[in-house]
Amino acid sequence: MKQPFHPNINDINLTSVLYALSDPTRLDIVTKLAKNKELSCNSLALTIPKSTLSHHIKVLRESGLTNVRIEGTQHFYSLRNADLDVRFPGLLESVLAAVIHS
Repeated sequence: MKQPFHPNINDINLTSVLYALSDPTRLDIVTKLAKNKELSCNSLALTIPKSTLSHHIKVLRESGLTNVRIEGTQHFYSLRNADLDVRFPGLLESVLAAVIHS
């Protein structure tokens, strides 16, 4: 099976990250990942079509926000907290704090 693309830490750019975070569904996914560290697609419990979820996951992954780990037929998603903190210190923490307090 082909491994999904994950951008190198130096290739993660602010515009892509902010675009990925601008969608309410993707922001919901990021919030759930922040609370749970790692989740499978089924664990995200979103009421959207599978193709739409795949699109959102792809945008998050290609922007550098998430990492995908494949185990058998399961895909597990997690945030790239360490990479994002190196690249944009405090950004993800600030966004998540704003979501929680809104």
